[in-house]
Amino acid sequence: MPVATHTAMIDKALLFLEKEVNNYFDARLGPSTQKWVLLGNIAKLADDSSGGGGENNARAVLSLVNIEEDRISKSPENFRRVPDGIVYKNPKLYFNLFALFAVTATTYTTALSTLSTVIQCFQATYVFERATSPTLDPSLEKITLELYTLNFEQVNHLWSTLGGKYLPSVLYKVRVVGIEDTEKQTPGELIREITINDRLLQPTP
Repeated sequence: MPVATHTAMIDKALLFLEKEVNNYFDARLGPSTQKWVLLGNIAKLADDSSGGGGENNARAVLSLVNIEEDRISKSPENFRRVPDGIVYKNPKLYFNLFALFAVTATTYTTALSTLSTVIQCFQATYVFERATSPTLDPSLEKITLELYTLNFEQVNHLWSTLGGKYLPSVLYKVRVVGIEDTEKQTPGELIREITINDRLLQPTP
């Protein structure tokens, strides 16, 4: 059986955002020898005191902290018409990603400045499409960022789950990432006749 591929992956969306933010920092503050923002697991900072994991070498870390299925965008049909019949497959799934930008800069004022620049980046542009963003992966139709505000209880729960102390951070809801298995399916035959109680009915073309 051939290995299945996927039309759109979570990593492609987050890697795109990482690149967009770093390009924004470079344009505003000048090129840097290190990444301003790095895609990584912010929870590792609580377990890695050596700073060798990579996340500590950037001023901020972009982490996926939750995934939500977007049921509104989901198609109810489990088939698609092709020239020689019908292909039966589960509908494409769409997800909203909760992306956390947590600033790891040791100097507090630098951390606040970095956080402000991240917010400015997505205030300037919060909708990304291939027509205006050539680096957007072809499998991603469109992604939109929405600032997602947590109350104090939710902030406490999030950082307790991540296993670390609170860092200056901002959370975005990233809409919409679609995931689909693109392995070729064997097409089924079209229904050409229907029999009810031994009576043959011709389907409408």
